[in-house]
Amino acid sequence: MKRLADILLVLLFMPLWLPLLVVCAAAVAVFDGRPAMFFQERAGLGGRVFRMAKLRTMRPGAGTDRERTTRLGAFLRATSLDELPQLFHVLTGAMSLVGPRPLPAAYLPRYIGDEARRHEVRPGITGWAQVNGRNAISWEEKFALDVWYVDHRSLWLDAKILFMTVFGVLRRSGVNSSASDTMPELRPDASASAR
Repeated sequence: MKRLADILLVLLFMPLWLPLLVVCAAAVAVFDGRPAMFFQERAGLGGRVFRMAKLRTMRPGAGTDRERTTRLGAFLRATSLDELPQLFHVLTGAMSLVGPRPLPAAYLPRYIGDEARRHEVRPGITGWAQVNGRNAISWEEKFALDVWYVDHRSLWLDAKILFMTVFGVLRRSGVNSSASDTMPELRPDASASAR
């Protein structure tokens, strides 16, 4: 039922989000240069790796994420419009509308305890951690919320998360961590094999 609901909702709203995606991609190409899209290997259902697409929000080169984020990129990120390309991933089955956010594939060996249980469900465009703090909460809090979602998932909970996401985007809450415009790297010097 969840998979069917994902497909129906994405197709139902396609006349709204597809033209918006085209306009946003064109704006990135014109004002920030090409390519308009950014691709990164992320871990999905069962830890399987897929190439996730986002609209590009940072200029290439050296510097911190905050320094490299463009003015247009900051707007796209604050409004979550940079996530629009992921609706195609929902149609292909790599993602769901609701679920734990897909993290970089490089993080797979860095999970501790039951954190990897987040991969028992399809990753989502939005999720329980997103509506409860997004990038403003710690990795430990984020993983706890992800695992809670895995244990309590239902269509009713998904509907609640989708409604909460709309209000969160309108308020632009939790977009940035306290230290930067993106989440800090997860345990950069640790791996499961090293502990």
